[in-house]
Amino acid sequence: MAASESEAAAARRRVEALWRIESARIVATLTRVVGDFSLAEDLAQEAFVDALTQWPRDGVPPNPAAWLTTVAKRKGIDRRRRLARLDDRHAAIAYSLAEQHRLAAIDHEPPWDPETVDDDVLRLIFTACHPILPRESQIALTLRVVGGLTTEEIARAFMVPVSTVQQRIVRAKRTISAAAVPFEVPSREELGGRLASVLQVVYLIFNEGYAATAGSSWMRTDLAGEALRLARIVSSLVPDEPDAHALRALLELQASRFAARVDADGEPVLLADQDRSRWDHDQIRRGRAALAKADAIGRGRGAYALQAAIAECHAVAPSTDETDWARIVGLYESLAEVAPSPVVDLNRAVAVAMAHGPAAGLAAVDEIVATGAMTGSALLPGVRGELLARLGRRDEAREELLAAAALTRNERERAVLLQKAERI
Repeated sequence: MAASESEAAAARRRVEALWRIESARIVATLTRVVGDFSLAEDLAQEAFVDALTQWPRDGVPPNPAAWLTTVAKRKGIDRRRRLARLDDRHAAIAYSLAEQHRLAAIDHEPPWDPETVDDDVLRLIFTACHPILPRESQIALTLRVVGGLTTEEIARAFMVPVSTVQQRIVRAKRTISAAAVPFEVPSREELGGRLASVLQVVYLIFNEGYAATAGSSWMRTDLAGEALRLARIVSSLVPDEPDAHALRALLELQASRFAARVDADGEPVLLADQDRSRWDHDQIRRGRAALAKADAIGRGRGAYALQAAIAECHAVAPSTDETDWARIVGLYESLAEVAPSPVVDLNRAVAVAMAHGPAAGLAAVDEIVATGAMTGSALLPGVRGELLARLGRRDEAREELLAAAALTRNERERAVLLQKAERI
């Protein structure tokens, strides 16, 4: 019995991991097949529920993603039959499925074309970012379906109630289905109306990959890598849009540090302790070239370009101490003008501490505390604890770090904060 329970738990973890990694591709493929975004997600979720039941009993199949997609497609066909709406298109789907099974049996290949799936994910984002939806609904829906974030994680990101996020997602699905929004990347003439939303959701998906809000991993490199791939495609679709190149620049520069951000055991390695020889310098060059391209187009630097410029300062610095912190402070001040937020203010406070000392940084942090912003976020007490420790105010520092550890839902981040408190 103990072994059975252990196998069931392992299968459940495998299914949960696959949902995070593969759900966007599977939903995108199903949307293309069944022609209904909301139905596609329902079918994908039903297939994952079947996996939770069958895999602990029968074992995990050799190609889990292919199994899930095939099961979901079968469910789609069965549902259409039950509703007595099996027209020629659905018959073609059934034939296609049978043909895919035949080829898969011969070649042992997954029953889809990976290149097509990649295109489908991009179509899925543009569908979710249709201008028929309010901006906040576009973002919530895309983060849920493409990013695989839970409603709780999305709610924390935007500091709104979970119920609000749930309502936005439900309304967005209904609106897309009722309006029969086509599953496609829009024409070049129509791209402008959706570009800002698409860039924002790609940015937010990357952020979740760069620093996971919950779970046992410090990063979700699969998610960040998908966001970077999408940013590259979008920038090629709109070569004259500086924001698209600036976003790609930012993501290239941030991703260049991935190999150095964790040790061999997956434990976090903070910026000051990273081995900079492990940074991907080819990727840094690509990021700097993309930023230069955005600047060459003109129109001034927006939020993505300013963040990319900050990342560039880190990328070219030989060490933490040799980083141009004064320039970073100035860039954060410009960013606060373009895209004001408490997180930008907090990052500026960190840069102020590096440029002018921990007392100046703490004063800037306390200004944020006085506003009541970022309540419930681990970031604010985490930074405040660091600065108090540097000032020798150990009891206060330990209290802040323990408070930050209690607030975070990421196990790796919690361990880092507790270790810092213990050292103090």
